[in-house]
This record gives sequence, structure tokens and C-alpha cells, in this order.
Amino acid sequence: MAEIRLTRVEQGQTKIRNVPIAVTPEGFWCCPSPVVFQKTLKSQNPLNKPKPSSPPPKTTVQKKQIPLTEKKPMTTPIRSAVTSDDQRTFTPDNPGISAPVVLERAPRPKVEHVPRKVAIEFGEPGTSDMKVILLGKQGFCVKLSVHKKVLLEHSSFFTDKISEQESGLSCLELDDCEDVEIYVETVGLMYCKEMKQRLIKQSVSRVLRILKVAELLGFNSCIQSCLEYLEAVPWVGEEEEEKVVSLVLRLQGEGIGVTPVLKRISSDISNSPRDTISHIMELVIKSNEERGRREMKSVVLKLLRENNSLPSYAGSADICNETVYTSCRGCLDSLLSLFKQAGEPEFIDKPMESKEPVVKQIALQADNLSWLLEILSDRQAADEFALMWASQQELATLHSKLPIVSRHHVSCITARLFVGIGKGELLPVKDTRQLLLQTWLQPLINDYSWLQHSCRSFDRKVVEEGIGRTILTLPLEDQQSILLAWLGSFLKAGDNCPNLQRAFEVWWRRTFIRPYADAQGNALQSDSSVTSKQ
Repeated sequence: MAEIRLTRVEQGQTKIRNVPIAVTPEGFWCCPSPVVFQKTLKSQNPLNKPKPSSPPPKTTVQKKQIPLTEKKPMTTPIRSAVTSDDQRTFTPDNPGISAPVVLERAPRPKVEHVPRKVAIEFGEPGTSDMKVILLGKQGFCVKLSVHKKVLLEHSSFFTDKISEQESGLSCLELDDCEDVEIYVETVGLMYCKEMKQRLIKQSVSRVLRILKVAELLGFNSCIQSCLEYLEAVPWVGEEEEEKVVSLVLRLQGEGIGVTPVLKRISSDISNSPRDTISHIMELVIKSNEERGRREMKSVVLKLLRENNSLPSYAGSADICNETVYTSCRGCLDSLLSLFKQAGEPEFIDKPMESKEPVVKQIALQADNLSWLLEILSDRQAADEFALMWASQQELATLHSKLPIVSRHHVSCITARLFVGIGKGELLPVKDTRQLLLQTWLQPLINDYSWLQHSCRSFDRKVVEEGIGRTILTLPLEDQQSILLAWLGSFLKAGDNCPNLQRAFEVWWRRTFIRPYADAQGNALQSDSSVTSKQ
């Protein structure tokens, strides 16, 4: 079994320390644990705060001896040493056990003068024929004792650098290494026969760091192993996925084969977005399972809202709208057919077992139309839906022939349209708004009592405000005819009719008060002009 030596060089002080080292079954890879680098940087990070004065230290410190039986024997022989300025090395007789050490504490040098160096030897001790010096940030330095043959075999970067050197030179220095720890680990992987086994316990973020360094070093077998790892491991969260995709796409731009990884986020199938969205819509619309429908309607609506906020999605917005409107027409045709079936005189006399499926399908199709209207409203594309709904005179005529328990779901669609127009979420033209009120306001009034007491989602104040604002968008003569008809219904039904008092007051002021004020203003203006002439 190969022995591995890790040397820590610090000026002015000597300590004996066991350093955790990973060793392959072959006895080759000796990359130290990341804790080594982190502790080294942390312990030697310059401190700006002055330390309080303390009593003079004792000249001798005796460490507590631990019986050998309490020590956990190590299966791999490891020699750890720290050299001082005269490069003295201490190796315990038993390489698996640390002997008690008595140290004399020397005066501590100033922190800024302490070099931060770590020396690492790969392979069998004393067999290396090349040094690679990594100079990282904050003066951190790592000296690697490596084998030229291994570097030439695995790295195109080292191959180029070695060929550029004069014969006989066996030291290579790399400046400004951003990730020294990963450089060391990646070089250690060159000594590993089973890289996949070394990567399997790593996190995605660490493998991405290794992949970056492997790319810089031209370490192709390591790049391939990292890509195989990324293709198989789950990506947790959107941030991690974006990091993986960003790096992999960059590698693809450089001609590195990354197709297996990218297949997770892209498809070779040439299905158009319209076909896929249409299939999803069809599955949701035809589902009879209440809970699954409710949850998936919410999920699809949320995802489409997210797409609306992306500039890159603007090009396919028309495709999605066309798909939604195709579904709307299908649901409208089914709803009209069901109304015709339920409006037949003999339908009332049928047993409940025969009528119940039709009633359920009416509620289902009305719910589908309400959901599709919500999608179109979010996409600011519901104007055409308002025209489609306003043109359903036959459906509105059949509405009065059905029991209120079956038909009230349709009035929810009308109420949602009035709310949308009142809030400015959709802006149909004047003729469409007028036709909508003429066709569907009276059926909504007929179902108003049931909607208030039987629909939990029905908000009376919001609906009444939407109806009133829709009426007030029409010419004054149309406002008058609609509001006078409403007044007759309200005086008969009271709370069972929408309260459009606010809209009525606005119409009243527009009709009786403002023209009088305008005439009075004209009279005053004429009087002032006569006075000025005199």
C-alpha cells in the first residue's frame, strides 16, 4: 500500500498534525479533505482586531497522552509532517498512530508574514518527477508532487505546458487559481481508475466545480464522468437546474458532447406546442374526478401565468390562445346540446337516475368555460369570448326552460364577464357589451337569489359593481332603457335582484343634473358677455 505524505509549511512554528486523506483501493489518490483547505485559510486569515493582552505563555506545553488502546487504528499507512524553516520532518514509528509530542512555543510571528502553503504528494512516496505549484487567492499556495506521465496521459493542458518547457525543467507554476481545492481534487482524479465511484457521493454544486476545472485542464475522461453523474443525479430546485444547464450549454457551444444531459430539458420530438397544450386541455376538460380536476385546473392556470411573464413566450402566445378558443367552442357546443336535451318537455318526467348525468354534464361544461375564461382574462385575450357568449341567444332562450338548480352554473359565466368588463380586464366593443346585456342580464337576474344562497364563490358586491360599470359604458340612451327595466325588477324582487343603485345614481346625474349645470353655465357666460359689452 502506498504511503501518502501531506506537508504543511508555516514559518516560525512547528506543529504535528494528522490530516484526513482519501486513499483509493489502489493506494494512489491522496487528495486531502476540503476541511484541510478551509481550516488552513481560516486559521491564517489576517485579523484586524487587536487581541487583549494576556499573561506571558508558559515555555512548555505538555499534551495529554492518550492510551494506545483508545486510538482507532487506521487501515492505510499515512505519514503526516510539518516542516519548519530548516525543513525538519518528523515521522512517528507507527504510521497509523500519533505519538505524544512536547512542543516549545516560539514567539508567534506577525500574521501577515506567515506563508500559507500546503504540500501534497501523489502516488508512491519519492517517485514523483514533477512539481506543480498552484497559487490561489490571498497568497494561498499548494505544491503538488506529481508524475509527468500521468499528466501527459490525462490532460491536454499539461501536455501543452510541458511541451513548451525547456528539457530538464520539472516545475510548473499556475497563477491566479480561483478554486485551488478543486484543482487539487481534479489532479487527484487523474490517479483514480473509478472516477464515477469518487463522484457518486459528491453534491451537484461540487461536481460542477470539478467539471469547470476538468474543462480548463482538458481532462476529457473526467469531463465525461461528470456529465454522466449530472445526467443521472436529481437536480434539486430551479437554481441548481439553471446552474447545470448553463454550464452544460456552454460546453455544448465548445463542441463537447452533452446531449444525454440536455435531453432532460429538451426533446427531439417535433410536436408543436399547440398539440401539447391542446392535449392537456382536453384531459382536464374531460375529467370527471372532482379533486383531480380542481387541482390540475389550478396548476395549469398558474403555469400559464408564469409563461405570460416571460418575454420569450410572446411568440407562442397566439398559439395558446387559439388552442383555448378551440376548447371554448367545443364546450359551448356540448353545453347547447345538453340544454336542448334538458329543455325537452318529457325530460322533466324522467326518473332522477336518467336526469342526473345530464345535470352533472351541464355543471361540468359550465365549469370548463369558467376556467377557460379565467385563462383568457389572464392573457388579456377574452374579448372574443365575450362576443361568443353574447351571441348565444338560443342558449339564453333555453335557459328559462331548465330548473334553476341545473342552469345557475351558466349564470356564473355571465357574472364573471360583467366583473371582467367592470375591472377593465377585457374591453369588448360597444356592440358586444350591449348585446351581452340584452342577452344575459335578465337570465342572471332570474338566478340571482339562488347564486347568493347556494354559490360560495359568488361575491354579490363585486358582481353588482361589475354589472353597473358595464351598463355605464354604453351611450346614455341605452343606460336609460336598461336601468329602467332593472328598476321594475328590483322593485318587485328586492334582495333577490342585483342592487344597481350606484349605477342608477350616476345615470340620474348624467341625465338630469349635468345638463342643467351646463345650461346654467351657458346662461352665466352670456350674461357676463352682455355686461362686458355695456
